[in-house]
Amino acid sequence: MKLVSLAALAALAACARPSVSDLLARATWVDLTYDFDSTTIYWPTAKPFRLEVVSAQRTAAGYYYAANNIAAAEHGGTHLDAPVHFAEGKHTTDQIPITQLAGVADVIDVTRQAEADRDYRITPADLEAWEHVHGPIAAGAIVLFRTGWGVRWPDRARYLGTTKTGQAAVAELHFPGIGPGAARWLVTRGVRAVGIDTPSIDYGQSQTFETHQTLFAADIPAFENVAHLSAVPATGAFVIALPMRIKGGSGGPLRIVAVLPPGYAP
Repeated sequence: MKLVSLAALAALAACARPSVSDLLARATWVDLTYDFDSTTIYWPTAKPFRLEVVSAQRTAAGYYYAANNIAAAEHGGTHLDAPVHFAEGKHTTDQIPITQLAGVADVIDVTRQAEADRDYRITPADLEAWEHVHGPIAAGAIVLFRTGWGVRWPDRARYLGTTKTGQAAVAELHFPGIGPGAARWLVTRGVRAVGIDTPSIDYGQSQTFETHQTLFAADIPAFENVAHLSAVPATGAFVIALPMRIKGGSGGPLRIVAVLPPGYAP
């Protein structure tokens, strides 16, 4: 019998291994981004999204031409919070390494707790309970929190707790967020980024935004108003979250997607 060298076997195995392009072609992609339009929810003190139609017609030359102007605050809709948002001297939107905006995602479901308490703050116990079932959250993971708040979008009264705008509305905000203790826990684990399906990583009634301060001091960016987290499994997804590259920005509109492993059925 002819012997096959180890090198030849390794070469055969490499040929049999699916390529990245093969895996991506067979994967399921989930868009975790809300549309930007007149219904997009912004912080009550921020200016809303505006689209000005410049052209939407057939030209004198016979071809159709569409173009618009847009205006928007950095922090509204599905968006990025850059660390500089609450931590002086930390990364601005354009300074965040692109490798920090993509990675394996762990999705932590706290919908039961949030249903019982609209001001719920995620605790270290929630994280430890998730680890008990799914294993340790690894350094470099992107941790996404599912509170179930996405089913309320775009109803401002149910999603924010108020339909008012301006500074007076801030005192009426009610939605779940990440508690300061959980934020410190995430920093010790060296996570890459965090995200949540509510308007803020801090809960609505926060006065000091301690979770923002804690995570951003460690240069950990955040994704807010993340959509459709119910379609993403607790483990196994790969998330890509690319914001508009605003030089010196404190955040910006975000297109975030989850790539699910081939064969995954929600």
